[in-house]
Amino acid sequence: MRRLLLAATALALPTILAAQTTGQQAKPRYGNWGVDLADMDRSVKPGDDFYGFVEGTWLRDHPIPSDKVGAGYNYDLPDEIEGQVRKIVEDAAAHPTDGTQRKVGDFYAAWMDEGGIEKRGLAPLKPFLARIDAISTRPQLVQLMMKPGYASPVGIGISADQDDPTRYSATASQARLGLPTRDYYLLDGAKYVAIRRAYRDYLVRIQTLAGISDAEAKADRIVALETKLSQDQWTPERRRDPVATHNPMTREQLTKLAPEFDWTPTLASMGLSSAAKVDVAETTAVTAAGKRLADVPLSTWKEWVTARFISDHAAFLPHAFDQANFDFYSKTLRDVPEQRARWKRGMGLIDNSLGEAVGAIYVRSYWTAETQAKADELVSDVRAAYGDKIRAAAWMDAPTKQAALAKLASFDPRIGHPKTWIDYSTLNVSRGDPLANSIATDQFQWQLQLKRFPKPVDRGLWFMTPQTVNAYYDPTLNQITVPAAILQPPFFDPNADPAVNYAETGATTIGHELGHGFDDQGRQYDDKGRLRDWWTKDTAAKYTVQADRLAAQFDQYEPIPGVKIKGKLTLGENLADLGGLETAYAAYRRYVSRHGEPAVLDGMTGDQRFFLAYAAAWQGKRREGAQRAALLSDPHSPDKYRVNGIVRNFGPWYTAFNVKPGDAMYLPSEARVSVWGAEPVTPSRVAAR
Repeated sequence: MRRLLLAATALALPTILAAQTTGQQAKPRYGNWGVDLADMDRSVKPGDDFYGFVEGTWLRDHPIPSDKVGAGYNYDLPDEIEGQVRKIVEDAAAHPTDGTQRKVGDFYAAWMDEGGIEKRGLAPLKPFLARIDAISTRPQLVQLMMKPGYASPVGIGISADQDDPTRYSATASQARLGLPTRDYYLLDGAKYVAIRRAYRDYLVRIQTLAGISDAEAKADRIVALETKLSQDQWTPERRRDPVATHNPMTREQLTKLAPEFDWTPTLASMGLSSAAKVDVAETTAVTAAGKRLADVPLSTWKEWVTARFISDHAAFLPHAFDQANFDFYSKTLRDVPEQRARWKRGMGLIDNSLGEAVGAIYVRSYWTAETQAKADELVSDVRAAYGDKIRAAAWMDAPTKQAALAKLASFDPRIGHPKTWIDYSTLNVSRGDPLANSIATDQFQWQLQLKRFPKPVDRGLWFMTPQTVNAYYDPTLNQITVPAAILQPPFFDPNADPAVNYAETGATTIGHELGHGFDDQGRQYDDKGRLRDWWTKDTAAKYTVQADRLAAQFDQYEPIPGVKIKGKLTLGENLADLGGLETAYAAYRRYVSRHGEPAVLDGMTGDQRFFLAYAAAWQGKRREGAQRAALLSDPHSPDKYRVNGIVRNFGPWYTAFNVKPGDAMYLPSEARVSVWGAEPVTPSRVAAR
């Protein structure tokens, strides 16, 4: 759900807003002009809590559905898409027109056959557990852990080379553990103690269900192993540093780093014999994981791989396993009281396995050439607005401006859907074994990567399906990707007021993704996607001062008592949000200068509608457990702070709502942070203060 979106700008939308200017506007989906004013709480003063002012009534009256971690636009629109995809999948199951559609139907039928899953019991699981049980040496263990479907303390993959993004590189990084982040193992407090106890009980439960003896002692050893591993893993904040996590190593260097992984035969077993180097991310965590391979008994490692395999595939096993997994990961960790309907979960599984097969049908049914043209035009306008901002940035010196404009010009926007679809002809799908289908999907996707590895990087690949309500930016390819599903109301509405489209589509989707190219991470990649410092020292210092000030602001926000936002972890998203708002507003004012000051609608001026729409785009709330998990590891701030934490830094918002000293959100002008506005505070000024 739009958690990856990165905010930014917009410019003129002559085609998109044609209905407005000709007087033939159809009614937008939300309210009279694109925002549902019934969601507002006018008893709240805008300067005290702008998010509460715009969404207060909705926040008070709208319950979170019992099967969800949250509610709001980022949950409602995916529900709508889910229903559309269900029809596609069920039609494919009932009336397949080709082999790929038959695979979609068979995958879904196997998943939905709960009776068959119960009848087969543990039979589908036993061969995988037997494979683990047969291991007698550590090299055998390492090679098995690197196979698709099995857990490993270090993940090996393939991605674009950060030094030469035209070619692929093998990568190695710390892998996830049984709990969401290292903090769950290490933080003090009754809440975390209770979660660790519940996790241990969950491990006992699933092992017992699988007929594994001495489950309690094994669970204790597994938790102890993961706690050791967590102590050496990097924090989410540290993992955001693209320079620190870029360490290309030869086989000799890898052997010095972590000899226990027996790199040459291990890579050969994965099909990566030709990989001359491996780019290691969290170097010390990989070293520590190797040491644990040596000093933790082989039997304990086998217990860990066994429990992780059962847990990771619990959804494909009899109901008791699935229920145990839900009870811990959803009910205990995220406070979700009710399991989602099985068909809904099936849509997500198909999206991860045969997503482009469904996506091709989705695009034919729900995507039009007209929408494509309007979206392409919006991208062009947003890019032009960023160009204006870069050229006007007094804090940027000439060499850095030139490089920034070159990067902007080389942006590669992909809108709607891929031009070439994945060929699923080699994917084996069983109509009677969902566990086998899960493993087959993992193997198929790995084989696809291996086929691409010796070739130039394929810039046409998509890492989201067209039916995904989200968008992303890839710094090594300098690409923004905006799937078809997100380009519809409430985030994209041709019939909405211009202010709404500038704020919602311009600032929170397309522009946000462009903004990531200049956030604290993305700015370290050049116009070719290479990890390279193209900033002069003076300009970089000015940028860093602003970034640090924004991080410090967000460090102060405490969405849950005792759990604050991590300013450094969320910095990239917050920078993209703020820069996007600044640029989108400038673009909107350019539109107004051409077409005249808009009329007051429902008592709201054009500027007020712009900021109302920006806040409405982040409508949402989460359960406390889900919010806690996000605060510990998610680089996105909670929705409320993506509004309040951003607008309070922006002068035009103060003017639009007459925000004054004494209002809770008021910041004096010298305390506000700007990305593309006035010249940032210099390091010397900060030191003087």
